[in-house]
Amino acid sequence: MTDDDANRSLGEQTYQRLVAWMRQSAMEEDTRLPGEHALAHQFSVSRPILRQALARLRAEGRLYARKGSGTFVQAGTRALPAMTFQPLANIPDVQRFLEFRCSVERAMAADAALRRTADDIRAIAAAQPALEHDMATGQSGIEADIALHAAIARASGNRFYVAVLDALSEQTRFSIKLTRELATRPAADRARDTHSEHARVCDAIRNSDVEEARQAMDAHLQGGIARLFGQSADPARA
Repeated sequence: MTDDDANRSLGEQTYQRLVAWMRQSAMEEDTRLPGEHALAHQFSVSRPILRQALARLRAEGRLYARKGSGTFVQAGTRALPAMTFQPLANIPDVQRFLEFRCSVERAMAADAALRRTADDIRAIAAAQPALEHDMATGQSGIEADIALHAAIARASGNRFYVAVLDALSEQTRFSIKLTRELATRPAADRARDTHSEHARVCDAIRNSDVEEARQAMDAHLQGGIARLFGQSADPARA
């Protein structure tokens, strides 16, 4: 297991433990969480690992930050349903999964452009440079990629998009990693394409351009399919 895989695994475990702890504690809306130092000590993890888990919870809308005051429980956190999906078993599974993401996330992006708030725009704007930094410094950027899409889901104003993306996070990690391992184009070219695609989606959402957001997200996910399989999920585009 690489250091990156180990950190991802520990980050996932910390995330799951935080979710369980919040549920067991029956935390009400606007409850302030202990500080990072106290939480890191409580869960016996480093502060960077803890921040990774907290960032994911914020992107999902389960927590929010008040500048200078700390991190708080978001309204409706306990209403999020628990969902599970089977792991991806083979290459056809991965292709069907990516096709499903196309169908779901293009509608999600359109709703985000329609309903996004100023807070949503700030969350999306914060997630973009985090992803760019990870990729520029040689990190996988997978967690940051997931956090960006989760922020877009939150901006849609529909908690079911948030729940579905959360439930599919492991499948998403697997598909991104597989795409990178099997892709034939240079990593720098793929990173440049992904950055451009994400920027187009985020710009459309910020500009409240519903149709452009739909098309941009579709182009981004179709681009991922093309990078892995060399063709679009839609036969009409192949």
